[in-house]
Amino acid sequence: MTLLLRIFWAFLKVGTFGYGGGPSMIPLVQEEVVDVNHWLSTEEFVDALAMGNALPGPIVVKMATYVGYKLAGILGLLFAVLGVCLPGLILMLVMAALFFRFKDHPKVQATLQAVRPAVVGLLAMTIVDIWPSAIHKRWDGVLIAVVTLLAVTLLKVHPALVILAAAVLGLIVY
Repeated sequence: MTLLLRIFWAFLKVGTFGYGGGPSMIPLVQEEVVDVNHWLSTEEFVDALAMGNALPGPIVVKMATYVGYKLAGILGLLFAVLGVCLPGLILMLVMAALFFRFKDHPKVQATLQAVRPAVVGLLAMTIVDIWPSAIHKRWDGVLIAVVTLLAVTLLKVHPALVILAAAVLGLIVY
């Protein structure tokens, strides 16, 4: 396959199997771009994730944009974004019609009740996977992670502001 088709296929899989969208898709992107295709190192992935979190919009589209552009420029970006968005667009059109018709059915409710915790497990897996390269076994990295968690959850600070503050801290301290 050509590189563009490989990019499209990788992100088509992410877009197809990324139930829950957003952060729950991050482990799938990591699997495709770091583990399967070796397009990014873990450190590059963490950098792309941090950059993506600092910008508005869906995280997986920003990740696809980053990877596609890094690998093949504008065409790579287009193939990656198309790959990740196409399944969701098609499935959402179908699901919206079906969901509004059957949303109160007990089997639909039972399915959703089991899938929600699975998404939480995928998010936890992402933390476990990227913790070593993001924290670098340093106490200050742990402190930044904990302060970030507290700022976002308790103080309701917007994540982009926390990332911007961390970037400024990095420029000053490191």
